[in-house]
Amino acid sequence: MTDGTPTTAGRKAAFGFVFACALMNAVSFGIMIPVLPNLIKSFTGGDTAQAAQWNVVFGCVWGIMQLFCGPILGMLSDRIGRRPVLLISLFGLAVDFMFMAFAPNLAWLFVGRVLNGLTAASFSTANAYVADVTPPQDRAKAFGWMGSAFSFGFLVGPALGGFLAEFDLRLPFLVAGGLTAINWLYGYFVLPESLPVEKRTSRFDWKRANPVGSLTFLRAHGDLLGLAGVGFLFQLAHTVLPSIFVLYSGYRYGWSPGIIGLTMMATGLLGVGVQTLLVGPVVARIGERGALLLGAAGGAAGFALYGFAPTGWFYIASAPVFALLNFMQPGLQGLMTRRVGPTHQGQLQGANQSLQGIASVLGPLMFGTIFAWSIRHDATLHAPGLAIYLAAFLLLLALALGVRVAHAPAPAPAAA
Repeated sequence: MTDGTPTTAGRKAAFGFVFACALMNAVSFGIMIPVLPNLIKSFTGGDTAQAAQWNVVFGCVWGIMQLFCGPILGMLSDRIGRRPVLLISLFGLAVDFMFMAFAPNLAWLFVGRVLNGLTAASFSTANAYVADVTPPQDRAKAFGWMGSAFSFGFLVGPALGGFLAEFDLRLPFLVAGGLTAINWLYGYFVLPESLPVEKRTSRFDWKRANPVGSLTFLRAHGDLLGLAGVGFLFQLAHTVLPSIFVLYSGYRYGWSPGIIGLTMMATGLLGVGVQTLLVGPVVARIGERGALLLGAAGGAAGFALYGFAPTGWFYIASAPVFALLNFMQPGLQGLMTRRVGPTHQGQLQGANQSLQGIASVLGPLMFGTIFAWSIRHDATLHAPGLAIYLAAFLLLLALALGVRVAHAPAPAPAAA
């Protein structure tokens, strides 16, 4: 699992290798998205509100694990390389899918979420891999392509998961587990290491491998802390749809798992289009800062339309506006990775992962609770989209903060 193994000797790391890994990971992850809430609902006797509350519990547990383990895995990738950490993460995801496939009750689902939260670092480590193999001026475009891998997972995965769930509610998890196992084999036998030994950190510092150490690291590197705040607000807002979309669309529009999967496929197609065809030209014209601000503004408008949408067709018609959000993350990652050297790209992504862990705790708790409360009072409140309105407000805050901190970056140091 290190550079010296015959499986990676003589093979030069390149963007295409990690993109293929991220693509397979996103598809397997996307398969379970429209199905897991309904599996939870089956354990609650069909009670939608109770299922939403259990979704909150699972989301919080996963986020807490990420809060503490994200910095450890990020620094570990700076010390031993990206490839071993990716393999650890993929193994944990495969185990989690098997728990979902065979869990007899909610307790077993809980154990699977804990194991996955302990090891989940595939996307953050892949981002560090991209920074290793891509020149700074090309990173926003490359991160756009990485985002397209995630969007493609939403394009193919939910549609496939919804289709498979029509035959058996557990079948999608078996398929997702199998795809993740194939991805692990790809990582072991094909994926080369991107971080040369001479560019790795000399030791693993436990004092920095924690949430407090991550914040100290961000404060020590110029505007990274402000940019991380923008990223945190983005991640927090972004948890609203994974937290409530399946239950929300079923409640408000009466959509079946199949229709939900097709809707996610359509929005994923829009995301892929923006990230692969538009991010590069737009960043070349308006810069990483402009892309970040455009994404925040478009995402806020899209969430507002989603929350208002009185019919399913109105919701679908709002998707092109929401697709503008896909400019935000490539611009943000491009700005952040320019501010640190190669020896600390993993620590940067680990710090981002830690903040994402906080968002993953607060987001499901906040959005799930608000959604459950809003549908319990729908007869008088008439606002089932209240949680989505809150996500729009968070992106407006991200836009305001981005205007202040997202200026042109200084050149990254050769070593930090």
